[in-house]
This record gives sequence, C-alpha cells and structure tokens, in this order.
Amino acid sequence: MKAFWEWLGRAPLLDEVDRRNARVIQLLLLFLAVTIPATIVIALVLAWPQLRGQAVPPGMVVSLGMSLLIGVCAGIGFVRVRQGALRGGVRLLLGAMLGSLLVNAAIHGFQRQLPDQLAQILALILAGLVLGRRALWMTLVGLLLTLCVGVARDALLLPADARSFFNVLPVLFSYLLVALLLDRTTEALRESLRESNARGQRLQQEMHERERAQTQLIHAQKREITERMASGLAHDFNNILAVMSGFAAARHDDEPVSDAQRIAQLEDSLAAVEQSSERGMTIVRRLLRFSRREAEHVERFDAAAAVDALQPMLRQLLEARIVLRCTLPAAPAPIRFERSQFDLMLLNLASNSRDAIADRGHFDIAVSSEEDSVVIEVADDGHGMPEEVAAQVFEPFYSTKPADRGTGLGLAVVRDLVMRAGGRIQVHSAVGMGTRFRIVLPAAEAPADAQPDGSRM
Repeated sequence: MKAFWEWLGRAPLLDEVDRRNARVIQLLLLFLAVTIPATIVIALVLAWPQLRGQAVPPGMVVSLGMSLLIGVCAGIGFVRVRQGALRGGVRLLLGAMLGSLLVNAAIHGFQRQLPDQLAQILALILAGLVLGRRALWMTLVGLLLTLCVGVARDALLLPADARSFFNVLPVLFSYLLVALLLDRTTEALRESLRESNARGQRLQQEMHERERAQTQLIHAQKREITERMASGLAHDFNNILAVMSGFAAARHDDEPVSDAQRIAQLEDSLAAVEQSSERGMTIVRRLLRFSRREAEHVERFDAAAAVDALQPMLRQLLEARIVLRCTLPAAPAPIRFERSQFDLMLLNLASNSRDAIADRGHFDIAVSSEEDSVVIEVADDGHGMPEEVAAQVFEPFYSTKPADRGTGLGLAVVRDLVMRAGGRIQVHSAVGMGTRFRIVLPAAEAPADAQPDGSRM
C-alpha cells in the first residue's frame, strides 16, 4: 500500500498545488473508473430476469449510458494525470458529470434527482479545489441550468397536485453556499501559498546577497592584510635585488684570473642570482594566491604544515620588532578549510597582535590535536584587553582603534570563517597580560597516502 501511495505521488506535475492534490484526485478517478462500470454490470445482471422478454425503458438506457460515460472519462482522466495533465483530466470528468446531470434532469426531472445530490456537490468541489474560481462559478451556472431543466420537466409532466417545488430554493441555496465556501477557502489557501513562495524567493535572494557580501568582505580583508605587508615585501625585494646586483657587479672585478676561474665565478654568481630570483618569485606566488578573488574551495590539508608555510608572510606582517614563535606537532593535524581563508584568519590575528604590541614582543602560534579536533592557539604579549572589550571583539564594526587604523571587521570575519567550518573560537585577555585566541576545528581524516613524517613544505 505504501509503495502504491508513493507511486501516485510521482505524477509529473509542475504546479505545487496540483502535486498536493494529485494523490486524492487519482484515487477518486480510479475509484469512479472501476466502480461505475462494475455497478452497471451488477445492476444489469440483477435486473435481467425482470427485463427478459421486455423492452428496456429508453430512460434507463440513457441513464446507464451516461453513467458509463462518467466511468470512461474517469479512466481517461486518470491516465492524463499520470502524464502530467491533472487539470485536463479533471475537466474531462467534470464535463461528463455535468452532461450526465443535465440529461438525467431532462429525462427524470428535479424531484427524482432530489434525494441524491452527491454528484452535484462533488462537481463543485472538483472545480473549486483543482481548477480555480472561474471553473467553480461556471460549474455553479451549469448546475443551475440543470436545476431549471429538471424543474421545467416536472412542471410539464407531473400532476397538478404534485407540483410542489418548495425544495428548489433550499437546493439552490445549498449550491450557492458550497460554492462561496469553496471560493473563499481555496482562494485563501492559494494566496497563502503565493505569499509563502514569495517569502521563500526573498529569503533565497537575501541568502545570495549575504554570501556575495561575505565574499566581498573576505576579499577586502585580504587587500587590507596585503597592504599591511607592503613594507615587509619591499624590504625583502630590496635585499633580493641587492644580492642580484652584487653578483652582477662581480663581472667588473679586475683581479687577474684564468678563464677557467672566471667561468667558475660566473657560474657561482648566476647560481646565486637564480636562488635570489626564485625566492622573489616564491613570495610573489604566495601573495597572488592569497589576494586573488576565487570561488570558495574547501580542501583537506595539514594545519601545522599550512602554518609553517605561512611563516614568511607572518614575519613580513609582524615586522622585525616582534618575534614569531611556532610550536608545531610532528604528526599531521588535518582539517577541512578553504586554504586562502585559513591564511587570512591567521594573518588577521597576527595583524591585531602587531597593533597591540607597542614596542617589542612575541607572537606565538601553537597547533595541537585533541581527540577529534585540531586546536590552534594564537597568543601575544601586548597590552591586552579589559573584560568588557573582550566580550565584544567579535561583533562587526566594533573596534577600539582610531578610525583610520581599523574597520572593526577583522575578528568578525575570523569568527565567521571558524563557525562556517564547524569550529569555535574563544578569547582570553587581561590588561597588561596579552591576548590568547583558542580556535578548535573539526579534524579531518588524513589522506590514505599521507606520510606522517612531520615534514613541512
């Protein structure tokens, strides 16, 4: 039974309301398609002894034919629903029902049909729930026409003392009441559904705008960190160029040497120039990879190895007055994170520590593993923060720095990146005692081909 119910729900319908009505409508159509022909056959079998040798009344033939038409249309409607045309199948059944009611009213009149009003009410319900307001009121008009035809038939053929039509107004009122209730109820449901869909679309748009704003904010933070590293980069490149210039100037050496010695000196100089240029290109590649705007790509990597590879950029950001100290484990500490965002997180923390250290000091990074987590602790020995400031450091746009030295977004971005990775971050600080951030991230399974040799790139 469950499999049959699920099969009914797999009709290829696009409209959401039609999908919700599909199972019940299919059951109704299937019921009519099976029971009406079966009922006709049973009735004929039971009536056959009385009808044998007698002429079948024409009215009975027409009534049975119209009932059979409803059953056939119900079967065709079921097939159409399975093909994705629920409204078309219901229209077909509704047309057959109204046609049958009209023919029966013309043959039998109103009084003969009065005890059984199920077909009329069912027609209104199908039109209102499935086809909408216009079909509902058109169906009501069709029923009123049927009512008029039946009353006219009774007025012409019934005896004068039986012409009592006091039931006409109650039936008319019941049709109108059912139509009004269906109209108001279905319209309220459809309006509620439209509002719900509109809210869902607005929510999706807001989520898209938030993701775009988050991407722009992260990129802006990368640019800010890159600008702060500019002086360190300039110093490094100046040293590299000085080395390259010094080796290039060696060609002007006037000491008398043999050609073989000069060739050896030249090869040594070119090798040193190559090493210096390679170091410069490495710095540029790391900076470009960090600063460019790319789609988020979460990957599995060793947090300790990533910290080790980030040390040159951290030293450029912290300046020579601050000593960088890294405590890294020998075993890998794998996590799942977007690599450039991981670098941004640590560089943001290092930038805040640099501003908190007035003269000379230390900046420490420690990576460790605890059960199913990787812990990254970042600490400095700067001036620290009072308790009320530490409680608000992760709030966007909150900053104790002058307006021209900070936006108040760095730590908010760090917290957001940690939360999106399924981790948590805590801050411990006291005035004059420095600040420590503790980041706990879910550990990722190490790749099968990883070598736990503690090597660092």
